[in-house]
Amino acid sequence: MFRMLTKTSVTLDARAAGWVRTMGSHQLLVPPPEALSKPLSVPKRLLLGPGPSNLAPRVLAAGGLRMIGHMQKEMFQIMDEIKQGIQYVFQTRNPLTLVVSGSGHCAMETALFNLLEPGDSFLVGANGIWGMRAAEIAERIGARVHQMVKEPGEHYTLQEVEEGLARHKPVLLFLTHGESSTGVMQPLDGFGELCHRYQCLLLVDSVASLGGVPIYMDQQGIDVLYSGSQKVLNAPPGISLISFSDKAKHKVYSRKTKPVSFYTDITYLAKLWGCEGKTRIIHHTTPVTSLYCLRESLALISEQGLENSWQQHREATAYLHQRLQELGLQLFVKDPALRLPTVTTVMVPAGYNWRDIVSYVLDHFHIEIAGGLGPSEEKVLRIGLLGYNATTENVDRVAKALREALQHCPKNKL
Repeated sequence: MFRMLTKTSVTLDARAAGWVRTMGSHQLLVPPPEALSKPLSVPKRLLLGPGPSNLAPRVLAAGGLRMIGHMQKEMFQIMDEIKQGIQYVFQTRNPLTLVVSGSGHCAMETALFNLLEPGDSFLVGANGIWGMRAAEIAERIGARVHQMVKEPGEHYTLQEVEEGLARHKPVLLFLTHGESSTGVMQPLDGFGELCHRYQCLLLVDSVASLGGVPIYMDQQGIDVLYSGSQKVLNAPPGISLISFSDKAKHKVYSRKTKPVSFYTDITYLAKLWGCEGKTRIIHHTTPVTSLYCLRESLALISEQGLENSWQQHREATAYLHQRLQELGLQLFVKDPALRLPTVTTVMVPAGYNWRDIVSYVLDHFHIEIAGGLGPSEEKVLRIGLLGYNATTENVDRVAKALREALQHCPKNKL
């Protein structure tokens, strides 16, 4: 027996040596990158675009905490606290409330992949880029997509939506609460009740609005609501928040086909996030340090209070509008009641190239603002006042930068 074990050991050692020789028999074709031998350098900037936003010091510090396992009891406690924070900022009691390990786009796909099956009728409010992208995702699923197309800067009325519901009989309606590409805030009161009257679920994108604009998921009859971490919440980008009503959960769990994505399958994510009892089942490795940051950002807005956060954004943005108009700039959204308090869109002044203005503000003042996106491209400048950054001091800084940019940027270059 001993001889057999010895012989087997010798054979294995020989094989291992052969493997090592094989692994080391090729020359490396790619040398270590010289750039990676230098210290990481990140510029200091004030982020006043539509997102991401600067991190609050407490959130930034949370990202430097030590790592723990993603399936340990201490991590589950943090996840439970995050869920409670999401329920607060969403104003919902939905048990099926969790975080998706991906940006707002991933939350959009999570909602659509789980709610829609091939052949389902889907009604989309396409008054900006986010509705357009929801439509494209749904088309890839194989849904029958019906777009309610509007010009950038416009919103939807209950009558217009009811006409679409009656005509297309959709299982799902998509609306963007804060359309960051155009600066429009879509009213939501009455839309949930209207959808339910037509046996339709209501899906709302609140990535650019959550925390800066009142939203009441349960009271407004929203069936699925999602948002991102990197805007008003001032957490790092890369994770998103989502919640499903009981009606939406029933639609997901009674599907005839499996969702096209395993990664975003809500029946698995619900088990990971403890939405179906105490037993948790591993699905994927969650971004632990990002969850630390999100937990702290939700703690900060909970301590401030939603009403106070809404007021902060309303007042800071009103002051921004005043300063912009003093510069002779024209706000893109005509109706003040429909202007998004978190992202302001400004008409690009006649004769200017928006890229010159954005570059000047960045190069000379270290402030990031943005141009338009999708249907608003080439038409507007976008200035974001998001959470920690929504202060009158920051408004004065960007107004000064814009005044100087308009004085020094070349005209008639379009």
